[in-house]
Amino acid sequence: MKQFFSFVKKEFYHIFRDRRTMLILLVMPVVLIILFGFAIATEVSNIRIAVYAPTQDELTRQITERFAANAYYHLVDLVRDPQQIDVLFKENKADIVLFFQERFQENLLHTGKAAVQLIIDGSEPNTASTISSYTSNILAVYQQELLSSTQNRASFAIIPVVKLLYNPQMKSAYNFVPGVMGLILMLICAMMTSISIVREKERGTMEILLVSPARPISIILAKAVPYFLISSFNLVTILLLSVYLLKVPVAGSLFWLSILSLVYIFTALSLGLLISSLVNQQVVAMLFSSMALMLPTIALSGMIFPVENMPAFLRWFSALIPARWYIAAIKKIMIEGLSISYAWKELGILCLMAIVLIGVSLSKFKNRLE
Repeated sequence: MKQFFSFVKKEFYHIFRDRRTMLILLVMPVVLIILFGFAIATEVSNIRIAVYAPTQDELTRQITERFAANAYYHLVDLVRDPQQIDVLFKENKADIVLFFQERFQENLLHTGKAAVQLIIDGSEPNTASTISSYTSNILAVYQQELLSSTQNRASFAIIPVVKLLYNPQMKSAYNFVPGVMGLILMLICAMMTSISIVREKERGTMEILLVSPARPISIILAKAVPYFLISSFNLVTILLLSVYLLKVPVAGSLFWLSILSLVYIFTALSLGLLISSLVNQQVVAMLFSSMALMLPTIALSGMIFPVENMPAFLRWFSALIPARWYIAAIKKIMIEGLSISYAWKELGILCLMAIVLIGVSLSKFKNRLE
């Protein structure tokens, strides 16, 4: 028994001396519970709502105040011109617009019915369905309160008419195709690149390559080129399957969609080079890639769960994830059919990330491997 406890004690020493093992055992559970506890939320919050009421009356004002006071909604604009509605959605400033018909109060109280159109961004079908349900329920509750408070007991109805932009068929493929594109390209470029270079370190062949006449930067970039070409081929395959199999059309410019994807691929390759410069074992590279790339890409990029629904500190952290900006830009060009002028911000951020990552990763390789 004494010998058994000696072995147990020795194993604890090994664990405590290995910082990477301690991170996996103690830090990873904390990170996962915080990440998934806050990021995974079935309810929708921070719904950006705008209101267009051509006839300003008491009922439209009360309904507007009802939504403005609701914790799940954020009133962003009182639209004066119907043409502004399209601009709000193109600039991603609104999730839903309440479009009241003219003489809303007069029609409701005298004819017994009045319509309000719910114009919703349908590029994310699950979110759009939830927003439609929330909004319709609030209108139904207001209608019941109005019926119970009015002196005239005649029945009347507020009729919500839902109009979905960009995805009227509510196809889920419109949402997950851009997300899957971001995830696949990130895993192939970053994870596989880091593992490939670390494999050379483990086998001792990286030092042999570095003493050759070729410059270290040329060697490292040469190892990254195959993954760039493979990822470009995968991009073409994904787009073909999306259009012809999943029936998700490329509504915008195919040229700018390709440019944006190539910049994202280069950013992911730079991230893989950075990971490979920090570790020396394939297992560690795999774990680091999973923790630093795959989980954040799935949970915090907007691929599955809207970034707007997350707490502020997770939204700030998600800004460091390249996939968040790529997926947002792809939805604008591929799904919504917008011009590149609406995605300059995302493209600029990806370019900046690529420059910073490639600079840091190459400097690390030069310091540690020469």
